[in-house]
Amino acid sequence: MTAGGAAVRSAHLPVMFVQVMEGLRVVEDGTYLDGTFGRGGHARGVLQRLGAGGRLLLMDKDPEAIATAEREFGKDPRVSIRRGSFADLARWDAAADGLDGILFDLGVSSPQLDVAERGFSFGKDGPLDMRMDPDSGQSAAQWLANASEQDIADVLWTYGEERMSRRIARSIVARRAQQPIERTGDLAQLIASAMPRGKQEIHPATRSFQAIRIHINRELADLEAGLDAAHAALKPHARLAVISFHSLEDRIVKRFIAKHAKAPPANRRLPEAEVFVPTLRAIGDAQKADSAETAANPRARSAVLRVAEKLAEAA
Repeated sequence: MTAGGAAVRSAHLPVMFVQVMEGLRVVEDGTYLDGTFGRGGHARGVLQRLGAGGRLLLMDKDPEAIATAEREFGKDPRVSIRRGSFADLARWDAAADGLDGILFDLGVSSPQLDVAERGFSFGKDGPLDMRMDPDSGQSAAQWLANASEQDIADVLWTYGEERMSRRIARSIVARRAQQPIERTGDLAQLIASAMPRGKQEIHPATRSFQAIRIHINRELADLEAGLDAAHAALKPHARLAVISFHSLEDRIVKRFIAKHAKAPPANRRLPEAEVFVPTLRAIGDAQKADSAETAANPRARSAVLRVAEKLAEAA
């Protein structure tokens, strides 16, 4: 999300709202989980479609998101709220009887980017934090102060696909030996100075900030655990909708759906495997936002939506 008017206009626009609602196919008396409440754009859409017997479960790591959920939905008897990662949804008793639909809207939310004090944005100087849950784990500043040069380079390459990962890691280690790196502006400037000069299509710190954020919040590990938990919690014919904003996330979602929907290729050199029984089916192909939405909401440009349906158990 860029600074300025575009960010303000799009801050609370739920990405691919129509497609998500169509994908979830909400029924009035169903039970649904929004595992990434954010500021509640998709949750409002689900709740509007639920009747008196329906239920909506809301989760988020971010205490500010949970405060918004409590303020706007806390008095609705159909709504239950829990602070935490969707990776732990199986531990929530409210989900124990099964779910008719689950939504994961991955990545950082626009309000998180817009608040400099959260430390997510290289465009807004603030404390170098980056934690979605500021009460848990290391901040980005703490990690950068102690991680080895090799570990930093590995994170930048693995999660950001940053080609200059080693050079940037070397610059970070050299700078921290002189003074701590505690501000987003300092880190962004340091990364920019380590990059070769030339035409840059994006800010030179974009990939590095993304990589550090993914690492600090264990986003890919949480996604894998959350998908497994969602698969177990979905009732027959229930829907899973996942919006991703990064190729690494989308690849995990795509492979997860394929793993449960398609038999693995046969290998004549291996013993005959057990008969494959699919438990999911993909609903259409990956979807992207149309031009009208991306013009109104720049965050939607990189969004990819995948929807899958839980199959009925074999008799």
